[in-house]
Amino acid sequence: MGSFDFVTLFFLVAAVIIFIQLRSVLGRRTGSERPPLDPYSKRETAEGPEATGKVVQLPRRDGSPDGTASYAAIDAFTPAGTPLNDGLRRIADADASFDPKEFVNGAKTAYEMIVMAFADGDRKTLKGLLSREVYDGFEAAIAEREAKGEVLKSTFVGIEKADIVHAEVKDSEASVTVRIISQLISATFDKAGAVIDGDSEAVSEVNDLWTFARDTRSRDPNWKLIATESEN
Repeated sequence: MGSFDFVTLFFLVAAVIIFIQLRSVLGRRTGSERPPLDPYSKRETAEGPEATGKVVQLPRRDGSPDGTASYAAIDAFTPAGTPLNDGLRRIADADASFDPKEFVNGAKTAYEMIVMAFADGDRKTLKGLLSREVYDGFEAAIAEREAKGEVLKSTFVGIEKADIVHAEVKDSEASVTVRIISQLISATFDKAGAVIDGDSEAVSEVNDLWTFARDTRSRDPNWKLIATESEN
């Protein structure tokens, strides 16, 4: 019994750590952008939520006033002097804990979770990862699908590539757009079980632009999805 309790406790602690790490890069904050009705359709988005007040300059982990050390991870990620590098530096100025490589890893995890939660109609998971308006759009699409008796079945094969393509800070609102190329098996079935959209066997390449945002003035370090766009 003692051995069983130890193993159970070990996996419980591991699960909690993984959950906390995920939430450290993905969100608990509500945006105010117009959401997409379907993550596989054309973009429906708007300007990021406008926050008031000035950007709060948080203390840097290395203590350097000019931010030289905090920029090292950004310069290693994308060349200095480029618009993307400048945007990422502005985010680092407002949030000293920001690391672009870690952000991409978190975005990839969130992408898979959101795509699969949408297919499964898992509103609870979606609510924790999406801004309020984006969640409303996803929820409406799920509700419409359920009302028609349709079922969306998806199998996530994997992510081929994920790159940050844009980053900026407006007032205190930091936003990062990631281009994600993934492979997915997805098909929608009607009440009779017939495929009415997609393919239940073929692997499709999906090209998306997803934008995440957070208020850098908040003590909450988490990000939420505020906009999606399909490039297929």
